[in-house]
Amino acid sequence: MYLRPLGILGHEAAGRAVDAGAALPLAGGPLAFGMVEAIARTGGEGKTGILRAIGPLGDLAGWAPAADLLDALSRPRAPFAGLAFDRPAVMGIVNVTPDSFSDGGDFLDHDRAVAQGTALLDAGADILDVGGESTRPGADPVPVEEEVRRVVPVIRHFAERGAIVSIDTRHAAVMAAALEAGAAIVNDVTALTGDPGSLDVAAKAGVPVVLMHMRGEPRTMQQAPEYTDAPTDVYVYLAERVAACLEAGMSAGNLCVDPGIGFGKTVEHNLQILRHAALYHGLGVPLLVGLSRKRFIASLSRGEAPKDRMAGSLAGALAAFDQGAQILRVHDVAETCQARALWAGLHLRRV
Repeated sequence: MYLRPLGILGHEAAGRAVDAGAALPLAGGPLAFGMVEAIARTGGEGKTGILRAIGPLGDLAGWAPAADLLDALSRPRAPFAGLAFDRPAVMGIVNVTPDSFSDGGDFLDHDRAVAQGTALLDAGADILDVGGESTRPGADPVPVEEEVRRVVPVIRHFAERGAIVSIDTRHAAVMAAALEAGAAIVNDVTALTGDPGSLDVAAKAGVPVVLMHMRGEPRTMQQAPEYTDAPTDVYVYLAERVAACLEAGMSAGNLCVDPGIGFGKTVEHNLQILRHAALYHGLGVPLLVGLSRKRFIASLSRGEAPKDRMAGSLAGALAAFDQGAQILRVHDVAETCQARALWAGLHLRRV
C-alpha cells in the first residue's frame, strides 16, 4: 500500500490544521496535508491492478498498516549536504559536455563552465550539479577518462570556494575522482546501479547521494517505455534502491530520491509522476525533481526548443514546490529563485 498526501496546505492554515489534529506536517516542513489517497497494487506478475481511495487522515486512525507510512510522510528530514530545507533548495546545472539536450557545447570549455557556475551561484543556486556526460535520450557513453578530465577542474574550482557541488555521473571512477576534488553530493541517474563499483564508492565515502529512476539506459530509454502504473512502479524501484543503500551501510540522512522525469517516460507518464510527486515522501528521504527544459514541456505546448521552455519549467517547479519537493534541479536559476520567493511569500510566511 502507498499513501499520497492530498489537501496540502501552506501559510497559517497549515499550522492551524496541525494544531487541531486535522493535518500532519509534510516531510516535517512548513506545508501540511489533511487528506490522503490510499493506493494498493493487487495481483501477481503480469496481473497487477491498482485500487485507489481518497479520504481524510481521520479515516486511517488506528489502522496499523498506515502508521509507518504516515510517519515517513510527516517526520522531519535531516539536513542534506548541510541544507536544512526550511525552503526548497535550487540545484543549478553545469553541463561540461558537447551534447547535452539544452545547452550542449555552451560550457564545454573550462573557463565558460566556471563562468556559468559562478553566474548560477550569484543568481541564488544552493547547489551546483556538474556533469561531464550527457544522459539525454539517444546519448552515447563517454569514456571515463574524458568525463573525469571535463568535470574535476570545475568541481575543484567551486569546492575550494566553499560551494556545495554535486557530481552528476553514473560511473564509480568519476564519482571517486570528483569526491577527491571536493564534490559533496553524488547524483546518479542509475541510482548506483550503472557501475558495479558505485554503491561501494558512495558507501565508503559517506556522502549524500541522489538516487534517480530511469527505465533502460540513455540510448534506448525513450523507445516505447511501458508501466503498469508509472507513479507506483517508480516508487517500488526507488524503495528497493533506498533499501540497498541502507543495507550497504549508508545513512538514510544521506539519501535523496528523484523520480526521473523524462528518463524512460512518455509525456503522460511524466504528468502522472508529477501529479503524484508527494507520494515519494513516503520513502522517508528528501525529494528532488528535475524537469527543467524537458521535452515533454514542448510536447504539451508548441514544440519549443529547449532554451524556450522556461515558462513551462517554472510551472513545473511551482507544482513540485506545492507538493513539498525539497530540491529542484534547474537550468534557469535566477528565474526559479524569483518564482520560489513569491511561492514562499504566499505559502510559508505567517502574517
